[in-house]
Amino acid sequence: MLTPFVRSDAVGTILAEVFLHPDQEFTVTELARRTGVSQPVVHKEVSRLIAAEVLSDRREGNNRLVRVNQLHRLYSPAAEIIEATYGPVPVLSELLTGMDGVTEAFIYGSWAARRMGESGGPPRDVDVLVVGEMPVDVMLDVQQTARDRLGTDVNVHRVTSQVWANRDSDEFLSQVSSRPLIRLAGEGNIDE
Repeated sequence: MLTPFVRSDAVGTILAEVFLHPDQEFTVTELARRTGVSQPVVHKEVSRLIAAEVLSDRREGNNRLVRVNQLHRLYSPAAEIIEATYGPVPVLSELLTGMDGVTEAFIYGSWAARRMGESGGPPRDVDVLVVGEMPVDVMLDVQQTARDRLGTDVNVHRVTSQVWANRDSDEFLSQVSSRPLIRLAGEGNIDE
């Protein structure tokens, strides 16, 4: 786990979505889609977080809309913990999804390993692999924006789609693809 202060990985991903978008409301279905957590689990955890007043809700027709409760006395310290631990996926996905020149994007390295359950110390940075033809200046802007929003070093490495397709012939990329990867943008299996 990325932080011992969050009771489960599912809760961490749910909290990241709501804490990193404090002015947005989400349905349970939308949170399930955005986090990749099953709808029954999201429903259970959202209900628990509403009871603890970490989230607030309102009804609009049949939809239950939830958002983070910014008036909760632990909002600020919790936001810092969530942003530092579970924030990279929603922040980087938002920055990279649909961007011209990005075919696929992944988090790799120690952050991805911790997120996938490997034990070890807390990651000191977030390593990102962008596959495609993203211009260098855009890549540097994404890197800086992510650093500013997450408060940690973000290192973006870019490779062309052709180089990624032949990654087994590149020692660095072969090692990256053999370790945990967290998909940020693009679709498909990394072994395609």
